[in-house]
Amino acid sequence: MSYHASRRSLLTAAALAAVSAAGVASYAAGRGPGGEDGGPRPGDGRPDDGRPGDRPPGRVPDRAALRRLVAGMSLAEKVGQLFVSRAYGHSATDPDPADAEQNQQLFGVRTAAELVSRYHLGGIIYFSWAHNTRDPQQIAELSAALQRAAAGAGSGIPLLLSTDQEHGAVARIGKPATLLPGAMALGARHGAGGGTGGTSTGSDTGSGTGSDSAATAEARRAARIAGAELAAMGIRQDYAPVADVNVNPANPVIGVRSFGSDPQAVAALVAAQVRGYQGAGVAATAKHFPGHGDTETDSHVGLPVMRHSRAQWEELDEPPFRAAVEAGVDAVMTAHIVFPALDPSGDPATLSRPIVTGILRERLGFRGVVVTDALDMAGVRQKYGDDRVPVLALKAGCDQLLNPPDLGLAHRSVLAAVEAGELTRARIEESVLRILELKARRGLFDAAHTAAGRTDALVGVPAHLTAADEIAAGTTTLLANPVKLLPLDPAAAPRVLVTGTDPASPSGTTGPPTAVLARELTALGCRATAAAPARAVAAAPGNAAVLVCTYNVAEGDDPQRTLVEELLATGVPVVLVAIRNPYDPARLPGCAAELATYTWTDVEMRAAARVVTGAVRPTGRLPVPVPGRYPLGHGLSYD
Repeated sequence: MSYHASRRSLLTAAALAAVSAAGVASYAAGRGPGGEDGGPRPGDGRPDDGRPGDRPPGRVPDRAALRRLVAGMSLAEKVGQLFVSRAYGHSATDPDPADAEQNQQLFGVRTAAELVSRYHLGGIIYFSWAHNTRDPQQIAELSAALQRAAAGAGSGIPLLLSTDQEHGAVARIGKPATLLPGAMALGARHGAGGGTGGTSTGSDTGSGTGSDSAATAEARRAARIAGAELAAMGIRQDYAPVADVNVNPANPVIGVRSFGSDPQAVAALVAAQVRGYQGAGVAATAKHFPGHGDTETDSHVGLPVMRHSRAQWEELDEPPFRAAVEAGVDAVMTAHIVFPALDPSGDPATLSRPIVTGILRERLGFRGVVVTDALDMAGVRQKYGDDRVPVLALKAGCDQLLNPPDLGLAHRSVLAAVEAGELTRARIEESVLRILELKARRGLFDAAHTAAGRTDALVGVPAHLTAADEIAAGTTTLLANPVKLLPLDPAAAPRVLVTGTDPASPSGTTGPPTAVLARELTALGCRATAAAPARAVAAAPGNAAVLVCTYNVAEGDDPQRTLVEELLATGVPVVLVAIRNPYDPARLPGCAAELATYTWTDVEMRAAARVVTGAVRPTGRLPVPVPGRYPLGHGLSYD
């Protein structure tokens, strides 16, 4: 080892020790998670039901110590901190052979631990399809092993482990972890809860009083529970909440991932969830800036264009992101969309300096970490090559480069841009410092590893599962009940047929929804059976009602429309249950009753069953209008 390398290692080790000591000091002073309010700290093994007693937002980073740490890093180590990559396998050191081969082909190494060491990575993102998320204990062990790999490599800086656990339609981790209602379901509860239509700026105590409605407090409660479980598995950044305002029923990629179409209501819920996640010790990430809610192209497969004027953006799209920034959000994710009113260059927002620096940094005053959406998505790769995209993202003002398609190429390209003077070392260090501040704020320098026993004590525990059902109880929306068919009387043990679409589970661990709904109805006193659509019409006669689950009914011809029409022709009362987008009723003939659940996971199917049988009164209100049928805020209840 050269003298300079050895001296740099010693300086880095000393700086790491100083950062850790500063973190412990801020923790002991009550400025870190837990501290003065008496709530459970991440890692203390107590379940968190998300009720009053929110913790402070995190430790106070020692910027001087972090600057010394950055100064002791090599350029390759600094560049590595900017990247967050996927890695295949359930284990950091002993993946299944197929996953090892995939790593070898993509990265030139066989294990995730080797990947961290080779590229000095700042983070790893977990995916179910990369086989990272089998079960909570395995995830915790993977996280711990990855942190050990980071501690033993180069600068020794801990990883920021992340995932997309939005709940609802996007969930990378399934049962036995707690699965909660998704964003639009929470928006339906907020619409029923008398939200103020503004962003809460007062103390976030979870009391549900003052400017913070009870329903907004429930959104925060959901994020607190979600964050507590992620932290218990070693995941300290969640790419949630979605801050997009969904004003386009044809939006193919946002939809129910949004809290709704009212920008002020969305802003209130985004701020609540930011406080909830970060109160549990997990970095929240508001996405997708500057707003992806009125697009008709999926940025995974194309480059969407946002047609809002600047005035429309300020009215519709800006408020939730401003609310997130004011709530102290740790990170903001950029969108791979073209927004001509904000930048006429035709560059996607991720690569746009006028948008990232000019608007997010300068107009909104955001000082945290800007993370790109995944760089393997088509929306950011159409105009520039994979070698240019990471460099241009940094020039635009982004900090974290998420999941490039070719990590080696991306890493080399950034290094080459620095050596050529296109990117300055100061610019790289600016982003590295922001990333290290986030890691320090979340306590990673002194508590990167998951505490022994913490996973079993916090993930999927009865208190969290009960809370999920309590939150879901206010989300189901009764849209129509013209003949007062609902509620069914379980005391009469009515025969009920459940049929319709059974989409794949977001996490791979729930459903199928028709079977879950039938099972829950039976548990509540009905005699319910599930039938495939091909057998439903023949099985309908003799039932008190047929419940039809629909999923994103298309305009024009759609087999789901045919099924509803044929069931109506039997004369048996038909109850429509829109299990994803609430727009389905506008594309179907009227039924004896119509419900919207916004998600097809088990927790929402249980909530729907309770509404159908009258175990709970429906209180949800539409967080989006259904064109031609129902206005924003519509929702019925029982007399």
